[in-house]
Amino acid sequence: MIVCAGRNEIFDFAHPIGVGLIESTMNLTRLALFDKPDFLLFIGSAGSYGNHKIFDIVTSKTAANIELGFLDDKCYTPLENVVSAEENQNVPRETLSIVNSSNYITTDSVSSKKFLTLGLELENMEFFALLSVAKEYDIPVAGVFIVTNYCDTNAHKDFMKNHKQAKQVLTEFMRNYRGKK
Repeated sequence: MIVCAGRNEIFDFAHPIGVGLIESTMNLTRLALFDKPDFLLFIGSAGSYGNHKIFDIVTSKTAANIELGFLDDKCYTPLENVVSAEENQNVPRETLSIVNSSNYITTDSVSSKKFLTLGLELENMEFFALLSVAKEYDIPVAGVFIVTNYCDTNAHKDFMKNHKQAKQVLTEFMRNYRGKK
């Protein structure tokens, strides 16, 4: 099953699950309980912390939930904050494309550089929740992301400017990919 966030990020071939960590967790849990899919593929947009360019398409099976306060040693968590669908979870983190998830969008390039030093490459609001639910219900999962913006002061403006074209590029990528199977 192909899923996407929803609202302004809907694709005609994907089931919307909601925006952010909470909506996506609730809706995906409901889906897993009542109509459990054999496989989940999340598609959506992402902000780049600097390693990926606008309109790059990146795949991932690993997500984190690292908040900005953590970067500045202003908080801690007793919870697991990295989850992976990789078959071999002993794969070194530097070889994975790790997607960071939060209900907040990073707009500070200094913070983006700090995220990169932790091995995080992209920012997407839903992916950590999706991987967490998939792990709980033993559903294989992966994500395909298109970069719409850098995580800097222009994040929102660039997202809005690039979003329509990014959806078209991602749709074409998915149609070509599905046609090869």
